[in-house]
Amino acid sequence: MSEKMPVTQAIRTLRLHKVAYTECPYAYEEKGGTAASARELGVDEHVVIKTLIMEDDKKQPMIVLMHGDCEVSTKNLARHLKVKHIVPCQPEVANRHSGYMVGGTSPFGTKRVMPVYMQDSIAELGLIYINGGKRGFLISLEAKEAVRVLKPVLLDMANPHE
Repeated sequence: MSEKMPVTQAIRTLRLHKVAYTECPYAYEEKGGTAASARELGVDEHVVIKTLIMEDDKKQPMIVLMHGDCEVSTKNLARHLKVKHIVPCQPEVANRHSGYMVGGTSPFGTKRVMPVYMQDSIAELGLIYINGGKRGFLISLEAKEAVRVLKPVLLDMANPHE
């Protein structure tokens, strides 16, 4: 590949922690989400992990990691955290907290240190695909490496599928 891959803050963080990863660029699609990136990379959407910046009722931000084909039950998450409610941050607020643009948010190397909550079933996967800090740029790595570096709280907060 002749195109030079970006060295984002996420990539710097992974290198610092000596994490083996593969760069997976794809054609970014506005509002395409994990369905578009999974299709572009030819992988199951379940192993594409979305990085969401949310906040509690005191406006405290957090990183929430969820399977691409699942939704976060903010009610379950709020119950686990013993807060009234949790909502997604507005894009400009999320950008400020993470240092990344929405659509290119990585949980690695965020501008502000935030607690990380990961759907527990993600930790049981082998290879996962997660944002590398830029739109149209995922990285694949072992789920256990993401757990090692991010030290997330593992919770079951996925909305069950009908």
